[in-house]
This record gives sequence, C-alpha cells and structure tokens, in this order.
Amino acid sequence: MTQKILVAFDNSENAMRAVAFIARSFPTDNEVLLFHVLPDTAVLCEMHSPELTDYFITQQSSFCALEDKKRQLVEDAMVRAKSVLTAAGYPEKNVRTRLDTRKKGIARDILTEAENGYDLIVMGRRGVSAIMEFFIGSVSQKVVNAAKKLPVLIVS
Repeated sequence: MTQKILVAFDNSENAMRAVAFIARSFPTDNEVLLFHVLPDTAVLCEMHSPELTDYFITQQSSFCALEDKKRQLVEDAMVRAKSVLTAAGYPEKNVRTRLDTRKKGIARDILTEAENGYDLIVMGRRGVSAIMEFFIGSVSQKVVNAAKKLPVLIVS
C-alpha cells in the first residue's frame, strides 16, 4: 500500500541520513515530499523604514545575500536528496520538493503540511546543544510532542 511520507528537510547531515534511511527501508512506490520551511526574512530585505538602525541599513544587502545563499544551499541539498531516492528506485514523479515561507513557526508549519493526508513524518535529529534544547527545544522535539494522530520517525 502506497504511503505519503513527509520529510521535514534542511541541508543538514541528519536530514540526509533520514533520506538515506527512507531509501533503504521503505518501498519505492511511496510518495515522498522533501519539505523545508524558510524563515520569513524577505520582509527585512524589502524594508526601507526610518526606524531601521544605521548599522542594519549598511548591512542589509549583505544580510539579504546570505539569506539567498541559505535558500540556494537548501535547494541544492534537496536535489541531492531527491537523487538518493531516485537512485534507490523511487520514480521521479513520487519524489517532490517544496520550500514554504514560515507562517506560524517551523514545527507548526510542518504539522500543518502533515495534515494534508500524510501517513508519516520523517526528520533528522537536530544537532543543537543540550543547553539550547533544554531552553528552546528542537524542531524535532516540538513535532514529536505535538503530532497526536501521525507517527513521527526521528533518524539520528
């Protein structure tokens, strides 16, 4: 039976391990979406307000160039991840990629997408420090805690 798998994806090694795990462990007739939530920084790149500090104004173009570079890195990683799945036998039409701009929060946006008929969420374990994870939590931890009706597979 074909399943819809949502892969919460970033350009980390853990995300690529999650994709490799899917390639090795799941039947190739499944549908896979590599899904990334982008921070909503475009508004800062288009902002020209007198309230902005002089420092930000002088650094704005550098900041926006970095954001563009981060997006390109994620897109490139998605191409590599898709090739891992197609090399394992997944038909090209069964592997999609999508980048969405953050709306509610990364974990909540992943869960909102998962409500669109997915059978499983797969994610890599985020490599934040124990102290950071204690205070703010990781995206994977938030998804696991909030996903009430859907299994979540964490690959480390």
